[in-house]
Amino acid sequence: MAAAGRAQAARDRVPRIDPYGFERPEDFDYAAYEEFFSTYLVILTRRAIKWSKLLKGGGGVQRSMTVKRYIRKGVPLEHRARVWMGVSGAQAQMDRNPGYYQRLLQGERSASLEEAIRTGSHKCRVLRKTGSLCPLYTRSPPALAPPSAPCLYMSRTFPDNVRFRKDAEPCLQGPLYNVLLAYGCHNHGVGYCQGMNFIAGYLILVTKSEEEAFWLLDALVGRILPADYYSPSMLGLKTDQEVLGELVRLKLPAVAALMDGHGVLWTLVASRWFICLFVDVLPVETVLRVWDCLFSEGSKILFRVALTLLKHHQASILEATSVPDLCEKFKEITQGRFVTECHSFMQEMEAGPPGDAAHPRSLQRHSSCSMDVTCKATRVDGEPVWSRHTAGFHSALRGREIRHLLHPG
Repeated sequence: MAAAGRAQAARDRVPRIDPYGFERPEDFDYAAYEEFFSTYLVILTRRAIKWSKLLKGGGGVQRSMTVKRYIRKGVPLEHRARVWMGVSGAQAQMDRNPGYYQRLLQGERSASLEEAIRTGSHKCRVLRKTGSLCPLYTRSPPALAPPSAPCLYMSRTFPDNVRFRKDAEPCLQGPLYNVLLAYGCHNHGVGYCQGMNFIAGYLILVTKSEEEAFWLLDALVGRILPADYYSPSMLGLKTDQEVLGELVRLKLPAVAALMDGHGVLWTLVASRWFICLFVDVLPVETVLRVWDCLFSEGSKILFRVALTLLKHHQASILEATSVPDLCEKFKEITQGRFVTECHSFMQEMEAGPPGDAAHPRSLQRHSSCSMDVTCKATRVDGEPVWSRHTAGFHSALRGREIRHLLHPG
């Protein structure tokens, strides 16, 4: 009864809707969250003071070791949009192209692009060699389109967020539609791809600005993520999933052996992690902490997050005895206290015992080594890294660059 009373008291004190407009689920652990947040609030307050001093006087946020260190420790919500815009280069792009976003929305109509965004109707692409489904894609013709009224598909993007409902004031369905429409007009090679609605939605929630959300989306798709992540071939996405599999094979061989033994491919369990950048996979605040580092340090952060999840839950994953059991384990590792307590999660991702070759921080970025080279040792910034022969990689990935390689620890 005492525990039940404490749980009810926590439920009464913790708002049912979080600061970003998401309703907490029915099984939400209010007591555990209150315990976590009471500690995290102290950290947030301390970080806010430091950030306010750093950003005093206005102006753009410039990359530096101090900014990088501050970002890793967390960016307060009130400074997040400004920091993201600065470190990603989005602010510079927006400043160099005044009025460009509005011109995109005022241009010619593209019926297929509008239809894709309004209805979520996409062409389904199948990875035939794996038999698994890739996220769905629609390509638009090279034409510009104006904004349109909110649509049913937009309301399904975040059904648990009160700010995206038709009766919200203001309703964010319209801004989300506009950002996706403008980006499809801006980047004809991508158009609209499923998953971009979740990313753009988060950007709007953080920035509260259509134009800033557009330029941040451009930074992500155009520069931070690998090329072809959202293209018709989605070759960049496929490459990253292949690379994740190789990293797990080298860092967590027991997990890789289990996956191989059951014939489970990474496209089955990790596609959504990468295509949605962990949106609707991890808790909101944890996703935003991950994105703080993503905008600052690049897409290697996605691998670190994935490896942190796998390493922390390795023992549980290894208990799986069947394919359905394994899939359920991968669902479980993105839930619970470990991922909810975002600050300790990020600390575990960034820190590790010296010499721990399995730790995600041993992951190094290398952008010039082709996947079809023979196995050999090389050096980047004075540190040894290892490139791997591509015999075991999907044939469509040959000739592509490995962007993330393993430090041998």
